[in-house]
Amino acid sequence: MDNADLGAIWLTLKLASVVTLLLLLIGTPIAWWLARTRSRMKSVIGAVVALPLVLPPTVLGFYLLVALGPNGPGGRLTEALGIGLLPFTFPGLVIASVFYSLPFMVQPVQNAFEAIGERPLEVAATLRASPWDTFWSVVVPLARPGFLSGAVLAFAHTVGEFGVVLMIGGNIPDKTRVVSVQIYDHVEAMEYVQAHWLAGGMVVFSFLVLLALYAQKSRAAGAAL
Repeated sequence: MDNADLGAIWLTLKLASVVTLLLLLIGTPIAWWLARTRSRMKSVIGAVVALPLVLPPTVLGFYLLVALGPNGPGGRLTEALGIGLLPFTFPGLVIASVFYSLPFMVQPVQNAFEAIGERPLEVAATLRASPWDTFWSVVVPLARPGFLSGAVLAFAHTVGEFGVVLMIGGNIPDKTRVVSVQIYDHVEAMEYVQAHWLAGGMVVFSFLVLLALYAQKSRAAGAAL
C-alpha cells in the first residue's frame, strides 16, 4: 500500500470515530424519546430516523449537497456564521455520515431502552432518585449492550460508506478520499492488486466487527439465563 492508501485508511478511521461519538450524543436522546413517548408523532419521527436504511445513498448525498451548497439553507447559515461551505470538506463528510448512520445508532439503543421496562424506573422513583440520576445510574448501565451494539454498527457502517461520502465529499486526497473511494479509484485505474488489498481489508474488518457483535450478544444472552 502506498501513501494514498494509508491516507485514505487514516481519514476513514478518523471519520468513523468522530461520527460515532457524535451519534452517541445525538442518537441517545432521540432513542430515549422514541422509547418513552406516546406522541402521535412517534411513527413519523421513527420513519424519518430509519429513512437512510431504505433510501439510496446517492439520493441522500444529493439532497445534503443541495442543502449545504451556496443556495441551500444550510449553506447560507454556515456562510453567515463565517464557517464557509461544507461540501467537499471533512466537516461536510461528518455531517453526511451522521445522517446516513443515524438509524444504526438509534435503533439498537431504542430497543435496549424499551427492554428495560417500567419496573426499574419505578423503583428508582420510590427511592427519590431524580430523572437525571435515574437515567445515568439505572438506565445507562442496563442499556449498555444497546450502546455497544449501536456504537459498533455506526462505526462499521461509516467505514463502509461510499455513495454519500462521494456525493458530499468528492475525491480529494487526504481531505475527503476515504477507503471506499480509494478502492473505486484503483479499480478505475485497473490497479486490481491495490484494490484487492484494501477490499480484502474491508472484508476482514467487517467480519471481525460482526463476530465481536454476535459474540457480545451471545454472552449477554448467557448472562441473562
